[in-house]
Amino acid sequence: MLKSLLHVSPAIAAACLLLAPSLARADAGMWTFNNFPSDKVRAAYGFSPDQKWLDHVRLSSIRLARGCSASLASPKGLVMTNHHCAHSCIEQLSTRDRDYVETGFYAKGQDDEVKCPDMEANQLIGISDVTERVKAAIAGKDGKEFSDALKAVEAAIAQECSGGDAKLRCDVVDLYHGGLYNLYKYRRYQDLRLVFAPEFAIAFFGGDPDNFEFPRYDLDVSFVRIYENGKPLDSSANFLPFAKKDLTEGDLTFVSGNPGSTSRLDTVAQLEFDRDVRLPSTLLYLAELRGILEEFSQQGAEQRRIADTRLFSTENSYKARKGQFEALVDPALIKSKHDDEAVLKAKVEADPQLKADDGGAWDAIKAAVDHQRLIRDRYNMLEAGQGFDSTLFRLARALVRHAAEADKPDGERLQEYTNDNFPFLRQSIMSTAPIYPELEKTTFRFSLTLVQRLLGPDDPTVRDILGDKSPEQLAAELIDKTGLKDPALRKKLLEGGQAAIDASKDPMILFAKLVDPPARAIRKDYEDNVSAPLTKNSGLLAQARFKLYGASVYPDATFTLRLSYGAVKGYDQPSGHVVPFTTMAGAFTRATGATPFKLPESWLAAKSRIDGSQYYNFCSTNDIIGGNSGSPVISKDGEVVGLIFDGDIQSLGGDFGYDGSVNRAVAVDTGAIREALKTIYRADRLVSEISR
Repeated sequence: MLKSLLHVSPAIAAACLLLAPSLARADAGMWTFNNFPSDKVRAAYGFSPDQKWLDHVRLSSIRLARGCSASLASPKGLVMTNHHCAHSCIEQLSTRDRDYVETGFYAKGQDDEVKCPDMEANQLIGISDVTERVKAAIAGKDGKEFSDALKAVEAAIAQECSGGDAKLRCDVVDLYHGGLYNLYKYRRYQDLRLVFAPEFAIAFFGGDPDNFEFPRYDLDVSFVRIYENGKPLDSSANFLPFAKKDLTEGDLTFVSGNPGSTSRLDTVAQLEFDRDVRLPSTLLYLAELRGILEEFSQQGAEQRRIADTRLFSTENSYKARKGQFEALVDPALIKSKHDDEAVLKAKVEADPQLKADDGGAWDAIKAAVDHQRLIRDRYNMLEAGQGFDSTLFRLARALVRHAAEADKPDGERLQEYTNDNFPFLRQSIMSTAPIYPELEKTTFRFSLTLVQRLLGPDDPTVRDILGDKSPEQLAAELIDKTGLKDPALRKKLLEGGQAAIDASKDPMILFAKLVDPPARAIRKDYEDNVSAPLTKNSGLLAQARFKLYGASVYPDATFTLRLSYGAVKGYDQPSGHVVPFTTMAGAFTRATGATPFKLPESWLAAKSRIDGSQYYNFCSTNDIIGGNSGSPVISKDGEVVGLIFDGDIQSLGGDFGYDGSVNRAVAVDTGAIREALKTIYRADRLVSEISR
């Protein structure tokens, strides 16, 4: 699933920095809704979305807070997204005797819709510019002062926006790496209930071999429903109806979703760090973790079931990072970035005011990256999550930190504990999702071994953490003895605040308290000496670009709502031309009867009834990246014609630029979704709802 690349063409490199409008390729761009280039769309495709169209699409789009996109598909709060975006919910609702991942799920009636334990949906209801207020707060500050001032002003703006209402979520978003700051205001929904999911075998048909490839034959779809005050959400004012007819090649398409992050505006120093340090070490980590999880899965059917979600995610991440790495080791990309950077530097040097204001930014960014190299292992091990890989530990850390942060002024808290952000974390703390001790011991042991290996056995923090125990002994002891598996205990500790945490003798709480001081210290180092200078100086470079070129280019992705435009179009490979559509009949031709090319029994039983000519998956030139999973593909008529679930292998250079000749977004055709629901799954209630 989204996203990875094994090749990047020199054309990508030419678009990477996006210094001026002339460098942007025809369909490149993940555009903000308040700066969408309707004139460019009209020039290319003869259609110009007006404000009414844009507002309707924005309000019909949904962000799933744990990293995916979605859309409202009916007047009754029905949300369509990918199966892999709802996979955690499906797995959490499954048991040893009732595995919905394997068998699929369909709620025949509204009363059969089951609440996902840990899912949040956000609907973007407003965007406003807060650049001047933020820049005034951080002006003239560096390092710790800059970091503290930025956190304080962002928290103040967010708090004023939401007014303490937990049903609202307000985020200050930096665009163009600090060139602009926008306030995104969301409605927050935390009661989402599973309505439909097909079998995993068809949602991820072709498995890892087909991942990031085209042609594809996947029904990567699921439906959940938003409830408000115990009733289905009234979404009659804004939803995207299913198209009544299929696309044809060349048709204009829009994708509305939340791309996670891109590095198209990064400096050479940042990209070289990714190439030489971040990606190689991440690939090694993921490869080891994949082996650990695969070994665990081989112990039995139940072990495979409970490790399935994590293994699926790890394999996907590995292939994605491998693609990014192979893109960055292409000398043409880095050379082109050097050339583009030299052009901008020359323009800045030639303008005395620009030189005075922004000329030192490149050196400052390089210094921050050099510091990042020094502290990266310690930061990853103690704070960023690789070192203490356990759901029970993460719950303990959240409880310990919430108690410590709750009495601080909002602007002084760690970001995830501010009034606007904490409801998202609270949901995880209170989740009833099952926790599997044997899997916990496996991942915790592995991660503690990494801490010992990367920081060294003589490191004082490592000695404090492990004491006289091995990673295996410590992991087993903490997982076996903690009571945090019980949501009722977590609720008691959360509501009891600092007094309850101080009184707790739970071993995982005590361990989290032991780890917290060194973890906070390295986090503060990172925020003050890496994050703050990168934010400040990337903002200076953005400022220089604005002065030279204006805001006629799009910002890097920030997991906020964006709109891209493109067309249904095939592409050329060394092996020949790739047509943009597959058909449902093609799935049966592709099937071998063996995993991962094994069709579910439901499909085999329905073969004679299925319209084999129905388009199944298709590709388009829309510019997407990870986070766009679950995005609706929309026609100019405002109808949903497809559901993004992947990109082709070439598109994963999209982290660094866009090549319209081969970059393709991959989607499920909504005609195929309707046909499968009607003919294979007999989901008449759902078919009726999406056919309005």
